[in-house]
Amino acid sequence: MALVIGLLIPLLGTMLGAAFVFLMKDDMPPRLQKSLLGFASGVMVAAAVWSLLIPAMEMEADAGKWSVLPAAVGFLSGIGFLLLLDELTPHLHIGAKTPEGPRSHLSRTAMLALAVTIHNLPEGMAVGVVFAGAEEGASGLSLASALAVSIGIAIQNVPEGAIISMPMRAAGNSKWRSFVIGSLSGAVEPIGALAVVLLASLMTPALPYLLAFAAGAMFYVVVEELIPEASEGEHSNLSTIGFAIGFVLMMVLDVVMG
Repeated sequence: MALVIGLLIPLLGTMLGAAFVFLMKDDMPPRLQKSLLGFASGVMVAAAVWSLLIPAMEMEADAGKWSVLPAAVGFLSGIGFLLLLDELTPHLHIGAKTPEGPRSHLSRTAMLALAVTIHNLPEGMAVGVVFAGAEEGASGLSLASALAVSIGIAIQNVPEGAIISMPMRAAGNSKWRSFVIGSLSGAVEPIGALAVVLLASLMTPALPYLLAFAAGAMFYVVVEELIPEASEGEHSNLSTIGFAIGFVLMMVLDVVMG
């Protein structure tokens, strides 16, 4: 039961953020959007370091100075996988006019959905792999620390849900349609998390690599998408403050609950 709840918590965060469309009449204010983008970046970086990379090295502590090898290989593999996915998938980011990836005849809505899927996939993987590690009794990972990651990702998903649903509403969609689309943007996370849990149960020796892989994928999203969007134009100082708050909050969650 704890596993099911843990995998669904991030989706609830997305749904809560998407519900902002019922509370705000206009598009999200730029100051708020910058703050939330920075906050999301801080949570993801802290989760990648404290909950994924460090446990990956702790699991290989017996290897001495080579304990960093699985973390390094997995991290670079995660970066490479998201880079390849980004290059091969036609997608459109929120607020962008020109799609990225290969040319296609997909609708803007479909390409927007693909962009969100690419963004949320590593978050689902991160939740799945820490729960898998906790289930296997891996060093440095417990059910409490896995729940901390799930809660941290859920908190990070609140602004994400809002950032997706609010522009949908501003583009002329109904409030309910905007809410549903914003909520569904997080559906890939529990699906991806469950897939990783099932895979990891068959590949216990690969857990350090999977942890670092998820960390690399999350870092890619932060460096490629979130930070550039948060730093562009005015109010970038608010995104910096949001980053600091998100990082510290996730760090505290991991230490206190771990």
